[in-house]
Amino acid sequence: MNTGTLVGSLIFAFVLLLLVTWLIQLMIRGWRRRAQRQADLIGELPPVPDTVGPVLAGPLRGLYVGCTLSPRWHDRVAVGDLGYRSKAVLTRYPEGIMVQRSGGRPIWIPADTVLAVRTERGMVGKAVPTANHDGGILAIRWRLPSGTEIDTGIRADDRREYVHWIEEAR
Repeated sequence: MNTGTLVGSLIFAFVLLLLVTWLIQLMIRGWRRRAQRQADLIGELPPVPDTVGPVLAGPLRGLYVGCTLSPRWHDRVAVGDLGYRSKAVLTRYPEGIMVQRSGGRPIWIPADTVLAVRTERGMVGKAVPTANHDGGILAIRWRLPSGTEIDTGIRADDRREYVHWIEEAR
């Protein structure tokens, strides 16, 4: 390789690196602005209770897909760590539903705030194809103390368990 080609390749690589860095910074800035816009809508999450009754359903292991503003299943909540995917365990108690996430704070959904439990085929960029066209994601619609309704999605390792969660919600 001659010197001219090497210098040209290095300049091209440097410009490409600058472009990628700039695009990543724009994405991070957009995520932070979304979180700022949603901060008043979301407010404070309900506190996790010290004691709970017996387990009614679960534990259901799977992937925490995220939370979205209802009814827009593609509008991911960016406040705090609610928008990050992680492994999770979902457990239902008489007082509410506990979503324990690895690498994130637990989410407590009080029973009196749950509006619906259903299955969805997709949520916040996660689509789960199924053979019988039923939902691959368990979506829990609930009302925050601020009055905003959000959907919390879990893609379970064993989707046959969804029946128990939907029946229990009725």
